[in-house]
Amino acid sequence: MTQTKAHTRYYSRQGDGLPGVTTVLNILNKPFLVKWANNLGLQGIDSTKFRDKMANIGTITHLMILTHLTKGTLDLTEYSQQDISTAENCMLSFLEWEKTHKLDPIIVEVPLASDTYGYGGTPDFIGLINGRLELMDFKTSKAIYAESAYQLAAYRQLAKEQGHEVEHARILRIGRDENEGFEERLITRFDKEFQLFKHCLSIYNLQKEMKRG
Repeated sequence: MTQTKAHTRYYSRQGDGLPGVTTVLNILNKPFLVKWANNLGLQGIDSTKFRDKMANIGTITHLMILTHLTKGTLDLTEYSQQDISTAENCMLSFLEWEKTHKLDPIIVEVPLASDTYGYGGTPDFIGLINGRLELMDFKTSKAIYAESAYQLAAYRQLAKEQGHEVEHARILRIGRDENEGFEERLITRFDKEFQLFKHCLSIYNLQKEMKRG
């Protein structure tokens, strides 16, 4: 397991290419990223290199968790030992959380597509958590941002079109060090979040149409 969501291609049943949830939500302004990059610059840190390193740690952590859930084979040959060691600490945090949660996966990291709305996405986890059907997403970041709720609302629709009526979604924010900590958030309201996602999807499709001329 080495492929990441950023490189996943989505298609409708007719074979038409579809945008992914993350791509659609990228049209939203993210002022916190500007502030973050500026703070790094003031510290003399190259924000691009730092971002790539943090992204690698996040990818490795995802791969470790998803391979653990699917009992698959883990291939980390393309990553540095330093990044792997950091991700292992994240994995230990997840395993500690898992001790008090019974997980029964149904869908783990499988690309899904919505023929109803015309987009695709790859939820981290759809399955039972302590006997209740839930969506779960793993984040390795300093905070849980609003976009995460929009993302899960879009994933919920994908789950619905696969026959899974999900009423609860859970975000696990797994910090990359002690300062970033560990956070869990449960989401039970999706209507407005999905409306916002649909507006983003409409804007994305319109922008794409306008670029074609």
